[in-house]
Amino acid sequence: MKKKIIIAGLSVICSLGIQAQDIVLKGKELFGKLEARHIGPALMSGRIIDLENHPTNDRIIYAGTAGGGVWKSSNGGASFAPIFDDYAQSIGVVAVDPSDPDNTIWVGTGEIWTRNSVSVGDGLYKSTDGGANWKKVGFENSERISSIEINPNNSKEVYVGVLGALWGDSEERGVYKTTDGGETWEKILYVDQKTGASELLMDPNDPNTLYAAMWEFRRTAWDFNSGGPNSALYKSTDAGKTWNKIHNGFPKGDLGRFALAIAPSNSKIVYAVVESKEDKGLYKSEDAGANWKLLNGDFGLVVRPFYFSRIVVDPKNPDIVVKGGLSGSISRDGGKTFKNLGNMHSDIHDITFDINNSDRMYVGTDGGVYRSWDGGATLDIVDNLPLSQFYHISVDNEEPYNVYGGLQDNGSWYGPSSSPGGIEARDWNRVGVGDGFRVLRHPTKKIIYSEMQGAQSVWRYDIEKNSTKDVKPLNVKGKADLRFNWNAPMAISTHKPDRFYMGSQFLHISEDMGDNWKIISPDLTTNDPAKQDKESGGISADKSGAETHTTIFTIAESPLDEKVIWVGTDDGNVQVTQNGGTTWTNTVANIQGLPKNTWVYHIEASSHDKGTAYAVFDGHAQNDMKPYVYKTTDFGNSWTSLVTDDIVGFARNIQEDYENKDLLYLGTEFGLFITIDGGKNWSRFTNNMPATAVHFIDLQKKTNDLVLGTHGRGVIIIDDISPLRQINQDVLKKDVHFFNTKPFAMKEEGGFGGGSTELQFVGENPRSSAQIIYYLKKRHTFGKMTLAIQDQNGNEVVSLVPSKSKGINIVNWDFRKKAPKVAAGKTFTFGGFTAPRVNAGTYKVVLTKGKNTYETQITIKNDPNSIITSAERDLQSKITKELFDDMEDLAYLVYRIDETLKKAEEVADKDPKAKKTTSAVISELNSLKETLVVTTGDSYVAEAEPQLREKLSNLYSDVANNFEKPSYAQLENKEVLETRLLEAQTSYQKIEAKHINKLKKYLEKTNAGSIEIQTKEEFLK
Repeated sequence: MKKKIIIAGLSVICSLGIQAQDIVLKGKELFGKLEARHIGPALMSGRIIDLENHPTNDRIIYAGTAGGGVWKSSNGGASFAPIFDDYAQSIGVVAVDPSDPDNTIWVGTGEIWTRNSVSVGDGLYKSTDGGANWKKVGFENSERISSIEINPNNSKEVYVGVLGALWGDSEERGVYKTTDGGETWEKILYVDQKTGASELLMDPNDPNTLYAAMWEFRRTAWDFNSGGPNSALYKSTDAGKTWNKIHNGFPKGDLGRFALAIAPSNSKIVYAVVESKEDKGLYKSEDAGANWKLLNGDFGLVVRPFYFSRIVVDPKNPDIVVKGGLSGSISRDGGKTFKNLGNMHSDIHDITFDINNSDRMYVGTDGGVYRSWDGGATLDIVDNLPLSQFYHISVDNEEPYNVYGGLQDNGSWYGPSSSPGGIEARDWNRVGVGDGFRVLRHPTKKIIYSEMQGAQSVWRYDIEKNSTKDVKPLNVKGKADLRFNWNAPMAISTHKPDRFYMGSQFLHISEDMGDNWKIISPDLTTNDPAKQDKESGGISADKSGAETHTTIFTIAESPLDEKVIWVGTDDGNVQVTQNGGTTWTNTVANIQGLPKNTWVYHIEASSHDKGTAYAVFDGHAQNDMKPYVYKTTDFGNSWTSLVTDDIVGFARNIQEDYENKDLLYLGTEFGLFITIDGGKNWSRFTNNMPATAVHFIDLQKKTNDLVLGTHGRGVIIIDDISPLRQINQDVLKKDVHFFNTKPFAMKEEGGFGGGSTELQFVGENPRSSAQIIYYLKKRHTFGKMTLAIQDQNGNEVVSLVPSKSKGINIVNWDFRKKAPKVAAGKTFTFGGFTAPRVNAGTYKVVLTKGKNTYETQITIKNDPNSIITSAERDLQSKITKELFDDMEDLAYLVYRIDETLKKAEEVADKDPKAKKTTSAVISELNSLKETLVVTTGDSYVAEAEPQLREKLSNLYSDVANNFEKPSYAQLENKEVLETRLLEAQTSYQKIEAKHINKLKKYLEKTNAGSIEIQTKEEFLK
């Protein structure tokens, strides 16, 4: 793209030997108007952690989510909106101040259902304006906050239960209290570094009475231990000053996690589900915890306590009890017997009753929020919560391209990056079940690979034949049993499309899409037997396979050399082969500053140099929350850290730009970070981008779109990141810089969307307009600034509103010229808003900023997939122009009529003697005008019959909005309407000759002024 800059005045800098410092832009200054869009999906939603009611308004409900922040409903759960996007998106608990429920809300971050893939929190937050703004009020190192209890008689007295770190020891656990609204905190119950507060409840009738469930637990990458001698249930009756165990009737020995609930209508009734080796189940106390009795040990009550430990009692009936679990269990006889809740997504985490009607229930599951109107017998899902938790995403090269990915407990799917009317639930296609992870499209065939957790199944799905085959590698004679990670790695060769890789502890390769496999490596892990015990769970056995360890986790074949393959393992090895697997080198010892055995979460093989690769390490499973990102340029012989203080959260994924090797995209637990200088400086991207965990990043080569797979907010896309590729110091030193853009195509596609209701989530489509993208060194605040599109002769095509922010600015142009001037009437006509499209070609973009003018060019092309011939397109453009002129001819005619009428009526009011002269003018012109525009009725019910303006504008709009040549019927209609227009112009001329000229003479004779009529050129300006 050619650029021309005309600047009035130059400023000269004399260096005197001093080197100018580099300009560094951060955050919104760097990204300007680049903005993310969310495409969901929401049909499978995502895991809900906590549901909370407003205490007096049954329409307001809050949902705290596993990785998607806090959402609020103001219509009884029909729909929700996010209110916490700028902060940690992993939520432990939401609490509403009962004394100030419309304003004061507390949020404790960090998911408390401690599965292997949970995110982390970063403290406690408080809002005093209903969630519009938030302030952190401590507990930065808490990681997980389980409970918040507020004294209903004193809003400044608040108790917080901190579950604490999942993966290591921590002092920041236990129960805390503030008496000054969160300014200061006192730890009032603490056991040890391994034992946290999993539940804290306040007696609804006595704020001095508290119950605290303390849970000893620990997860590692290869094991989980739920319970120990320090797990216990405590009670305080003096506002937390003293605590006593209340275990009378509980099982002996080590205990695990408690589920705990107080009956709001009778606080002496307390329910507890106890995790233990023997006599586990639901216990009930009818004397406020002094004594307990085992009522029920049903599987639905005791299954996976670490994941399901929420029990809720009907606020009005102490005998109605609901317990979270695989299906959710409800009792209506005080816990003696239970039955499952109605059909919904499995894994029930929280339940809340409507404050006024207990038949109305809300249920939070791994698949979203459900509502019931009949006490849990039947449930329906909330359709607008895009909380899907992707582990991995990929894209193809279709137009529009598709996004593929696997979800936590919600299978594997693919859907389009755009769709008519927006991306709806019906646009997504299932290609796997269970926990879905990597989903890859064959580069040249309509084949999709997907997998189920731990490579239990690896599917090869033929889209055209609707045929599926399990192609997972199997044990080989003479080899050890295969160990596949819960998130087993797959990869497709960029050199040979049928080549397919998978990793166990070995690297497997298939040259025929998985039909046959061979192993091309030794065990590439540490093969540490201490980390291969398949028993897990502690008190409650949990043999899901999620803790399978010492496995390969990431595979990267060099796009430049098929013999260069990188492999990273979950126990910290970085292996590389340069000869297709004949020999391997473990390079991890060459990485300085990396703790031993840190999980290799992702390796990215460079597209620019075959010896270059990037490795991202995730230490959070060793209780290490720091980011580790390294780069090698010599096949791993040496590594350089790319981490700076700008990066927040442990890292999971990195993507190198395909065109600019210094442009890198990094996904962390708290969002997206981008560097344009090879890692010297990083900036968090926050433009419509929540602080959610980014698990995977892909870059679509054709569109330059950055596609993010988030673990809590679905798929997020930043359209066309190409401007970032062009930023360098030369650009940053300019006052104004236009970025190069590819030619923009005027898409001729059309279709019907809109199948979703107003309560369903619809993903955003990319903009279909041309974009003028420019950089401003400083925000424009004073003086005039304009932006115009001109043809090559300098004639203005259209004027646009410029963006004036510091950094990258984007102005959209819809390929349209100015709309025609429309005849004035009683109503407006929709056709008059239509502006004609420009023809394909090159156009000038002229930015005027104060006294300076900056110029560039953009190219517009016709749809490359068009079926319209040049002759047809020329005819469409010709007819559109003729109808445009007809619209303006009619507008000018009506303007002349109106101006003449206005003067005639003014004279008639002031001078009764002029009645003879004015009455004919008024009568004749009104009669003519009534045939040209609507002069009665309104714009809604259209009481009046359409006149020439309405018919002409509708025809003009139809022709101008189409790409095809006008139909014979349209051309015939055009001839009819133009005949009417010509007749109207002739009629006006006759009226002018016979009556208006008399009025003009009268006005001149009586010195009563004149009829002021602009020329047509003046009128149309």
